[in-house]
Amino acid sequence: MGQSRSAAKEAKLHAILDAATELLVDKPTASLNEIAEHAGIGIATLHRYVESRDQLMLQLCLRVTKVVGETIKRIAEETEDEEAYIPALVEALVPMGDKIHYLTHEASLYYSDEMAAAENEILEPIRSSIRALQEKGIMRRDMDSEWILNVLYSLLILTWQQVQQGNIAKNFAAKLVLDTLYHGVRT
Repeated sequence: MGQSRSAAKEAKLHAILDAATELLVDKPTASLNEIAEHAGIGIATLHRYVESRDQLMLQLCLRVTKVVGETIKRIAEETEDEEAYIPALVEALVPMGDKIHYLTHEASLYYSDEMAAAENEILEPIRSSIRALQEKGIMRRDMDSEWILNVLYSLLILTWQQVQQGNIAKNFAAKLVLDTLYHGVRT
């Protein structure tokens, strides 16, 4: 019974954190009361899960890192062909743009050794894929793999922002990221 209660509590925390991420992307200054309301709970319930805004923000960063990391790992495990990994990854990550956007903007404010280690760990499969693609001559060898990784990361964030603003159709977003990454903007 204790284990199912613990699992239920963790699921509730995840639901609260997902709702908080959704709200904070649109309204970064949202109060804890607004976050609780958006999550469909009272402020007292929110405080049972997190004691302060700082603790909430750290929990959000860790949750986002976990969710994005699980997606990156799953795509790496499901994709046997190295050339198909980056396109499959982009297809999976574009819909998670709010989480990636949140992670890149808020994680810097709530930086910790734990966050740095988690981020480094989740990015490793992408780094490995980029290096393998460089070795095959599919990606430029004269560019540092970290540079390419950061370009990809930036394109994902920019694309999500453009989708949110209505400048890019959601179903066209992944193709645009991949075309830009592999071919640039030159005609």
